[in-house]
Amino acid sequence: MYKYPKKMAKNGFLIHYLRSSMKKEIVLSGIRPTGFLHLGNYFGAMRNYVRMQDEYNCYFFVANWHSLTTHPDTKTLKESVLRVVAENIACGLDPEKVSLYVQSDVPEIAELYLYLNMLAYKGELEKTTSFKDKVRMQPENVNAGLLTYPVLQAADILIHRAVKVPVGKDQEQNLEMARNFAERFNYRYGETFPLPYAFNYNSELVKILGLDGNGKMSKSENQNTTLFLADEDEAIRNKIKKAKTDQGPLTPNSVKPDYIENLFTLMKLVSSVDTVQKFEDDFNNSSEGNCIIRYGDMKKQLAEDMVSFIQPIRNQALDLQNNKDLLTKIIRQGADKARASASETLSIVRKAVGMDY
Repeated sequence: MYKYPKKMAKNGFLIHYLRSSMKKEIVLSGIRPTGFLHLGNYFGAMRNYVRMQDEYNCYFFVANWHSLTTHPDTKTLKESVLRVVAENIACGLDPEKVSLYVQSDVPEIAELYLYLNMLAYKGELEKTTSFKDKVRMQPENVNAGLLTYPVLQAADILIHRAVKVPVGKDQEQNLEMARNFAERFNYRYGETFPLPYAFNYNSELVKILGLDGNGKMSKSENQNTTLFLADEDEAIRNKIKKAKTDQGPLTPNSVKPDYIENLFTLMKLVSSVDTVQKFEDDFNNSSEGNCIIRYGDMKKQLAEDMVSFIQPIRNQALDLQNNKDLLTKIIRQGADKARASASETLSIVRKAVGMDY
């Protein structure tokens, strides 16, 4: 379990952090506190973040302002924020190495959001794919926050003058808009922001489908086919038991259907090399009338290996959630580091726009 360092005073810790991170490139990423983190989040993002924290100056945040655009149940929002922070730490993020904070704890973001809105235009915002998707999904709630969502995202990035932003394909358009806003600001007010670009360890990216083989694992859609990092052992076993399979290959060395390939992908992530090879050989040597591979056995093995993988993450996250004093201290520490960076940027911005009274 993560323990907050006792020997280092708050100000001393902050000075140490700032000095140690000054020469590193800045990475930024955020996640909305809607739903539970799942296996796709871990292997598609979190695993890379853990690696990045040793190579870059990283700012990772919980985007609770962004979540308000879809009108969540605010009675549970605080608990959701704390859970996401706990799950991030349980996945391997070290609060001593990164700035792990909650978006609303950094008010400088809101002020920069205001300035950037003066450089954003209604027509371009209405054309974004994310806005059109949300309008289609929730036509009764087309609010201004949805329209200016990319502007707030840009403020999240530019407030730290981040240059590397780990994003998926669905967010690349919004990142391009952040670059546009930075260029417009620089053109109008003078060079202020570096231009951010998409960044990932390409060889490390893993696409994990739902257990039915239809689309990616999701925090909100078809939760019975998604493996969550908070799932209990029996829930994991039951979900994998019901994963989609078929009668087996009809010819040796057949091409695997997506839903079968996905089971092998999951097994490669959590099982031993020998286990994976055993089932690969069984699949490749199977044919009509001679089906060697037993998907029932494969799913039982995968389920036990998945339980062994998820269980320690779940338990550590629960330990943190049950220690709210420690969790709150970690969040405050992250906010201090984030605000130190944000206030420096905002001072430059205010001077550029003539607001430095």
